[in-house]
Amino acid sequence: MLRQQLQQKLQQKLSPQQIQLIRLLELPAIELEERIKHELEENPALEEGKEPIEDTDGTGEEMDAALVENNEDFSLGDYLTEDDIPDYKIREISERTEKKEDVPFSVSQSLHEYLLQQLGLRELSDREMKVAEYIIGNMDDDGYLRRDLAAIADDLVFQAGEDVDEKEIETVLEVIQDFEPAGVGARDLQECLLLQLDRKEKTPAVALALTVLTHYFEDFTRKHYEKILRNLSLQEKDLKKAIHEITTLNPKPGSGWGSSLETAMNLVIPDFIVDANNGELVLSMNNKGVPDMHINREYAEMFQDYTGNKANQTTKMRDAVQFVKQKLDAAQWFIDAIKQRQETLRRTMEVIILLQHDFFLTGDEATLRPMILKDVAERTGYDISTISRVSNSKYVQTNFGVYSLKYFFSESMQTDSGEEISTREVKKIMKEHIDGEEKRKPLTDEELATILKKKGYIIARRTVAKYREQLGIPVARLRKEI
Repeated sequence: MLRQQLQQKLQQKLSPQQIQLIRLLELPAIELEERIKHELEENPALEEGKEPIEDTDGTGEEMDAALVENNEDFSLGDYLTEDDIPDYKIREISERTEKKEDVPFSVSQSLHEYLLQQLGLRELSDREMKVAEYIIGNMDDDGYLRRDLAAIADDLVFQAGEDVDEKEIETVLEVIQDFEPAGVGARDLQECLLLQLDRKEKTPAVALALTVLTHYFEDFTRKHYEKILRNLSLQEKDLKKAIHEITTLNPKPGSGWGSSLETAMNLVIPDFIVDANNGELVLSMNNKGVPDMHINREYAEMFQDYTGNKANQTTKMRDAVQFVKQKLDAAQWFIDAIKQRQETLRRTMEVIILLQHDFFLTGDEATLRPMILKDVAERTGYDISTISRVSNSKYVQTNFGVYSLKYFFSESMQTDSGEEISTREVKKIMKEHIDGEEKRKPLTDEELATILKKKGYIIARRTVAKYREQLGIPVARLRKEI
């Protein structure tokens, strides 16, 4: 049974301008520069440079940069109502505004392209060439082939029309494993390391390393060196040489290439510059990639002419004024959004400097105060989500190096005297003790917790384990050396 009913509810929606500002806040400096270039190319109503001065009445006053907003003649409400704008136009504007821009990056040769280039130098049949190309296409960015050969054989039947068995695929894979970089095409870490050792000069240390990886790989990864020494009847110095050969190998042979996006993102451009001079901190914004922008005067005057002759408008002229208004609005929105973005970033950075004043003066990590997103949000008046977006992928240049804004955020804990300190200070102490530990008998998490308690830091063993993992330090058993 169908029934009709009325329902009244409140619903909050973001305007296209708010969505645009949120997108801009998330962009780091290098992507913002590309976003601005894209907008300048796409919108003829937006121009780069300062607003030109027009002395129309002899007073020499500069034309208002927000001409479209402030001049009542430019209000579309007097000329077109929302009902006059076709629905498809409204949807088009909204979808284009909400769509996340694809930032173009310079593209360098990828690992897959490099492998295909080497493949072209080999004398293979057409059938083998198809199999090789498919294998290369299934490799991960780190150079591993993690798909089963049986699955590849099935795909070749359905997608390439080639009935190839696993043995044939294995033969072609061996050809690819002979390519550069050494270790590429491996199906697991053990095979990757063995492929690299096979290309080395067969010294006693390399020969022993091959034996260890072939027959005692699990014991090696678990650092059960005593078991390897006992089973192979080795002297400790010989095993050390073999381990040295293994540790010089690359566990991710394709990592030197990476994707073009990763390569571009490795380039860090600071959004802020903080200089410490004679005990004073000076903040400046890196606006190198943010040019001055203004409304194209010709477009503004064109719209003014159209709106001044409402009585004699044709359908084509109404479409033209609709188009011009759309471009003018988009240009003004973009200018305002960029200004608001810069202001939001500036106010956020000022609060971070205020809270971490001592660090910016000295560069000493021990002076970092506990600081969370809420602390900055309360002082700036922004929402926590806004502070999170600002701190994401943003960097500040200081007298002591370039730091990510996320570096300055850390939780707090109390010492036995009740003093509140940053967890970063605890991590620093942990790292210092781990770096100076006896590698034959590394410090366990329980021992680290005991050391910290003696220094006045009341901390549980599981918390020590959490901080150790955040520092990227393995457990004691895996830090053991002979």
